[in-house]
Amino acid sequence: MNKKMRITLLLTGALLTVGIVQSGYKPWEEGMFPLSEIHKLDLKKAGLKISQNEIYNPNGTSLVDALVNVGGCTGSFISDAGLIITNHHCAFSAVQQASTPEHDYLSNGFVAQTAEQEIEAKGLTCRITDSYEDVSDRILGAVSQVTDPASRLKLINDAMKNIEVEAEKKDPGIKAEVSEMFIGKTYVLFRYKTIKDVRLVYVPNRQIGEYGGETDNWVWPRHTGDFSFMRAYVAPDGSPAKYAKNNVPYKPKKFLKVNPNGTNEEDFVFILGYPGKTFRHRPAQFIAYQQQFVLPYVSDLYDFQNTTMENAGKKDKATEIKLATRIKRNANVMKNYRGKLQGLKGIDLVGKKKAEDAELARFINNNVEVKARYGSLMTDIDNLYKLINGDAKRDLWLTQLYNSTSLLGVSKNINIFKADLEAQPANQQEAFFKQNLPRLKEFLSGNYASYDIEADKNIFKKMLTDAAALPSDQQVNALSILNLTSDSEKEISRFIDKTFNISKLKDSAYVFHTLLASPGSLTAYSDPLLVFEKAIARQIAELKSEKDRREGILNKLMGDYVNVKEKFLKKDFIPDANSTLRLTYGYVRGYWPADASYMRPYTTIKGILEKGTTGNPEFDYPAQIRALWEAKDFGPFAKKDLKDVPVAFLYNMDTTGGNSGSPIMNDRGELIGVNFDRAYGATINDYAWNESYSRSIGVDIRYVLWVAAKIDHANFLLKEIGVKI
Repeated sequence: MNKKMRITLLLTGALLTVGIVQSGYKPWEEGMFPLSEIHKLDLKKAGLKISQNEIYNPNGTSLVDALVNVGGCTGSFISDAGLIITNHHCAFSAVQQASTPEHDYLSNGFVAQTAEQEIEAKGLTCRITDSYEDVSDRILGAVSQVTDPASRLKLINDAMKNIEVEAEKKDPGIKAEVSEMFIGKTYVLFRYKTIKDVRLVYVPNRQIGEYGGETDNWVWPRHTGDFSFMRAYVAPDGSPAKYAKNNVPYKPKKFLKVNPNGTNEEDFVFILGYPGKTFRHRPAQFIAYQQQFVLPYVSDLYDFQNTTMENAGKKDKATEIKLATRIKRNANVMKNYRGKLQGLKGIDLVGKKKAEDAELARFINNNVEVKARYGSLMTDIDNLYKLINGDAKRDLWLTQLYNSTSLLGVSKNINIFKADLEAQPANQQEAFFKQNLPRLKEFLSGNYASYDIEADKNIFKKMLTDAAALPSDQQVNALSILNLTSDSEKEISRFIDKTFNISKLKDSAYVFHTLLASPGSLTAYSDPLLVFEKAIARQIAELKSEKDRREGILNKLMGDYVNVKEKFLKKDFIPDANSTLRLTYGYVRGYWPADASYMRPYTTIKGILEKGTTGNPEFDYPAQIRALWEAKDFGPFAKKDLKDVPVAFLYNMDTTGGNSGSPIMNDRGELIGVNFDRAYGATINDYAWNESYSRSIGVDIRYVLWVAAKIDHANFLLKEIGVKI
């Protein structure tokens, strides 16, 4: 190493150390803080320049009022006319549904230069957190004298539902939802306002919004322009309303200011968002169940499904577009699960959890008072998971079946509707049919949205072949219909071919216009797929009582487990993520994922061009990018020390699924990026978080603005959000 390089590395290390000290950095174990916990943090010491009350103020307007949950992702208002910024992949399904071979917005992108050109984002709604209230005492009070596990869980669920109904009755303008913060321990009522009319405003070219594809998914360095813009609309009187031409842009209580100057390394940053689910407060047996059963089974199944659907999509553009969203979702889960598997094994989390649980057991046994109440806790947990593991393969198969085969989803919805219809008195069946038919058609439309007959048949064959190979004590009863012998593969193929040939469910036009024309036409219809699905549903119903019993036991045991751990460690825990609004904070910071491989926290446009020389089609990019880069036409969006436009950046914040689209804010609460992914080593975040390997990835606002201005000429959008060029 030459002298200049040695000095550079020493200076880099020194600057990082200075940054850590100056920022008041203190390692933390958990970082997805609910609204109720924000007041306990010292964000000023961490680097926040505004009042902490400006982030969340239960008695006034604050930054949380600019947050929305959109389609399972997070988004944020960035103008007073309801403009929302989120991820490209969060808008993906809506763009797919709006696309046709003639208007392929999925590939080419979409820019609405006027309000009239904005397109309905089908399937997307926005939820805004209005308020929250701890209702744990009411929930647990209802089951304080109940010992039967299944009865206890049912009463908890009933109490949750009753509280939701009561809240919605008091305020018909909100959607109420009670969330379990700790299993069997704490419950919070959240009140949400729902916006039903969401429209696409600007989605970049797929070669920008999905640059790197699955090659780069969950990977750093990253160069994906994973952003999109939508707009929320309401009725002229301000009330929520479904899509209608006379609706008007929603005026949010708060919107975020966009700061086009971005960040520098070691800057303090924070995120508000709706992270999905984490499982950090679970025992070793849960982690082992995930590692041994869930993660390998689902990732391998999705790998097969995607190969099948990708082959089906090669026959024509319409099929490719139809299957695109499902393929993308599968691929994302598949790579995430394989990253989790690698991470779990890499840090031996099962072993660590076993050691922690052994210490906990010693604490219980050495404390007379604690032992009297929780003496059997660890044994009870172990015994329960032995039962769960004993049915794991069949349970996973049943869980995945309906999502794997579209026509089985169709069959399930029709069978349920048909059974409910036949349960009505004869003189009320016609009214029931007319009242509930629109909802059934809505469900069926979802089933058919990603349906392709060849893909369905091949995936169904895979599922039946897997079922035939299950252990003798985990059999799927519906397979008896097939009368399988030693040559099961040929018999399964014959069954599928015959069933699909006979079934009219493969024709959506027939289903919507003939089968569902009247109660009589529906009740008279019989179909081998309906018969097979009914047998599956029957077994699921037979297994339900035992499953409910186990879930009831688990609910109580996990509440006790957290209680004991809090006593043992003498501290309160941050509850696992559960799709409720959370805050996480940290710093723009690189990391060392492996020996001698430091990852800097910024990527640039230059990296897009470099990857483009590899020959991988997932690294293709619009020609304008090279032309603009070679001309150094960066506008005001270049980062001076990089002499380039930053594309993506790293930070050590605690994120998971659901944080996609979350606004990344600087020390003044200004938007400087949009969160969209994690580095591969951080896929394990759902089970364990550590500053050394957990890094999240966001698209830099400077790249968003550069693409909008220079590539897609969406200057109207920059003007709306107050950015001058």
